[in-house]
Amino acid sequence: SGSFSSLAQEVRAQLQQIYSQNSVLAKFYKDSTVQAFSEGDGQPDGMVAYYESEFELPVVQLSSLDEAMASLEVTRSQRGRLLRPDAALRVSNVSSGALDPRLTRTNMSEEAPINVHVRKNDHIDSPGFPNSPYAPNMAQKWRLRADLGHRVRLDFHTLILEDDCEQDFIQIYDSLAPIRPRLLTEQCGYPHGSLAFVSSGNVMLLMLVTSQDKNFPGFRVFYSQVPAASGDCGGTLRGERGSFSSPFFPANYPPKADCSWSLQVPEGRFVKVQFQRFSVGKDGSPCLHDYVTIDEKRLCGSQSESSVFISQSNKMSVGFRSDRGLVYLGFSARFEAFVPTDPCPGKFRCGTNLCVNTTRRCDGFNDCGDNSDEIDCSCAPMQMKCKNNICKAKFWMCDGVDDCGDNSDEDGCGKCGAAEFSCRNGRCVSNALRCDGRDDCGDASDESACQKCKDTRNGSEPKTECGGQHETVSDRGTRFNKNCVIKLKYFKEQEQGYKARYVIVWRWLLSLVAATLAHPLEISRLSLWIRSRWRCTVLTFDLHPWRRHAVADRWDAWLGLHAQGQSNQWTEQRKVKRIVVHPDYDRVSLDGDIALMELEPDLILNQNIWPVCLPSAAHHFPAGQEAWITGWGATVEGG
Repeated sequence: SGSFSSLAQEVRAQLQQIYSQNSVLAKFYKDSTVQAFSEGDGQPDGMVAYYESEFELPVVQLSSLDEAMASLEVTRSQRGRLLRPDAALRVSNVSSGALDPRLTRTNMSEEAPINVHVRKNDHIDSPGFPNSPYAPNMAQKWRLRADLGHRVRLDFHTLILEDDCEQDFIQIYDSLAPIRPRLLTEQCGYPHGSLAFVSSGNVMLLMLVTSQDKNFPGFRVFYSQVPAASGDCGGTLRGERGSFSSPFFPANYPPKADCSWSLQVPEGRFVKVQFQRFSVGKDGSPCLHDYVTIDEKRLCGSQSESSVFISQSNKMSVGFRSDRGLVYLGFSARFEAFVPTDPCPGKFRCGTNLCVNTTRRCDGFNDCGDNSDEIDCSCAPMQMKCKNNICKAKFWMCDGVDDCGDNSDEDGCGKCGAAEFSCRNGRCVSNALRCDGRDDCGDASDESACQKCKDTRNGSEPKTECGGQHETVSDRGTRFNKNCVIKLKYFKEQEQGYKARYVIVWRWLLSLVAATLAHPLEISRLSLWIRSRWRCTVLTFDLHPWRRHAVADRWDAWLGLHAQGQSNQWTEQRKVKRIVVHPDYDRVSLDGDIALMELEPDLILNQNIWPVCLPSAAHHFPAGQEAWITGWGATVEGG
């Protein structure tokens, strides 16, 4: 519009005047482009101009340019230095930052920005979603504006990008331009944490950047506007107990938050605060950016989760602050009153001030976090006493894990007599019991690796003989193993001047595909087809980040594939009947990252589809032994 062009010209003129006062900026400045305007930013009659300035200079001068640009970030009291005497604009402050180098890739196509008014709740899809993957080498921006007095909120329903942020990523800014100091988050892959974000004002920028290879489905995100007052926090909390949290929890807290709580319990009581969730800024001290204060003590990072803090009176002050940059999940906390002489009525008081049930005292588990519930215990008959006086279950002895904390539960293990065999579980059995066909150890380790294989020759075919079971490798194209009845198909290609090359079809590997997508999507790092009481079962890893997609009818299994996404006359497609995820899956440690999928209907075995061969319980896998894995993808990191 005419008014936009007129105001943009004023901004460009003002920027040129500002840069002219610095010798470095004046020497290398080329031009500026105004990209957008928005209201206010705290100024009743003010406006924010979002611009991009271009400088052309030798690489060795980059640091001096950064220093010169940093000097422009002034406060309102210094603004006189920036103005011409007849300036049409009054500049209150300037925020600048170098453009992300990933946005300047030579082959990148930057699409026209899409402007979105978020007054009406709706959603944004990445280009092509959900029917096709996003395009390569592109940058797409969405500028979101809410009504004045409101904030922009984004809630991601689906986010599936390449798991390498140097290639494909999204960024969200508390701004209408990609100004680095206003970056709220950068995401790639399929993240685990909270994917809800709230702006400090009424604008937000969402940006998708892709690279040349490995395009994925993309994302769907719902947007809405929320009253600015809904993010208010702090105040006085009175009573025996209560709770409080960071703004918008469990969504990520917004930037520029500043909260203060005054906790007051009845006279004669003290205050106890315990954090159930805590993720505020980065780990480490000093806490300079985002932090919580407890009576002036700063807390940040994630180390304060489950921590307990107590006061020395019936009052406690708690504060929370976030800067203009990266945001995190935040915190949720409970407070309660307690009698100073009995801080844990009916319970055991830990050294961390945590209260645990008395039944957890001396049970062999570190419930307090500092082992204080396991110190100075009288060990039960089924327990052993560690050298540090902690009691642990006897069946944990000699299991290869330092349960005591001083390794005393592993002392003396594996030192069997001269005529004894040391089992993997720490038990000692007579050498005469080795390889007798019976599991005397209890873990079958006395029956593993009993007979070394000897190589023999039968004509031109190598043969390996092990305990009466034969495995034959033939150039004619099959391998037969009586133990697991498995056949591999080989394709032999003779190249002049080179040895014969064999391409193996791994028939137990399959591809899991989101049934709602036209583009095949392999979400599992490794998926194996096994035979079980379910008859057709998929053993898969890395499914749990997709828990919201862990619905059986959303998935197809493709068997007999050689190239990902390329079916042929041998390929079989089966629906997933049900999914069972591991009940002890831990989203932080990724323990239990395993799931089972039952397929329907049953499959007919052939040269291209066969269940994986699982070893017997007696098979020995010593630590450090190399193994093979199979899957689709490049053979180098990042590929």
